[in-house]
Amino acid sequence: MTALSAEERQREIVRAARRSGSVEVTSLAQRLGVAKETVRRDLRALENHGLVRRTHGGAYPVESAGFETTLAFRTTMHVPEKRAIARAAAELVQDAETVFVDEGFTPQLIAEALPRDRPLTVVTASLTTAGALATDPNMTVLLLGGRVRPGTLGTVDHWTTRMLSGFVLDLAFIGANGISREHGLTTPDPAVGEVKRQAVRAARRIVFAGVHSKFGAAGFCRFAEVSALDTIVTSRVLPAAEAHRYALLGPQVLRV
Repeated sequence: MTALSAEERQREIVRAARRSGSVEVTSLAQRLGVAKETVRRDLRALENHGLVRRTHGGAYPVESAGFETTLAFRTTMHVPEKRAIARAAAELVQDAETVFVDEGFTPQLIAEALPRDRPLTVVTASLTTAGALATDPNMTVLLLGGRVRPGTLGTVDHWTTRMLSGFVLDLAFIGANGISREHGLTTPDPAVGEVKRQAVRAARRIVFAGVHSKFGAAGFCRFAEVSALDTIVTSRVLPAAEAHRYALLGPQVLRV
């Protein structure tokens, strides 16, 4: 077998990471026929290019304009952290009567943690969230119509945004693929970005809830500035100094 160039190796590593959801240094070294240190060097280069995030012993792919992880994959990553964030975010409902819940796994967990002891109207673009809440007698669920994205089971396109534009909402729980002080809240898909942008416009209060790995990441489509947020809910894995930098832009930052 002819030895691959560094560029060919790195292309193969990205393909493997996107196919499997993550890669390990040891198995990559065996598959590519190179030393582990060579793989680590490749992973460092790929991380510098924003294509992967390194972990202890491997890496996972970073979402981009051309690649987005599925909802099924997201249910396997940082799950205890996401559950803690979701519980804290759901407590911010307070006296809100109408709530938007975004597509994605963390918003789905927020929906499951919403108070069930009083009437609440939930507007969502997520089939999964709508299904989870629809049988609760205290919940009125409005599912936004549109084209269903197979990877996330969220609805998009003009049907979705037109319906959403007719609402005035007390609170919106917004997710994002990345949040950074320079580029704001971003997502890989322009159609998804439009739905999120309309939800931000429609809501009186806006809460972003996301794990530490979202911070500092930037996707293809910006849909809101950090200053548009009222509250950011994340975990203590995000350093306090970094949380303070986001708070200086306007939102309250809760680390749970």
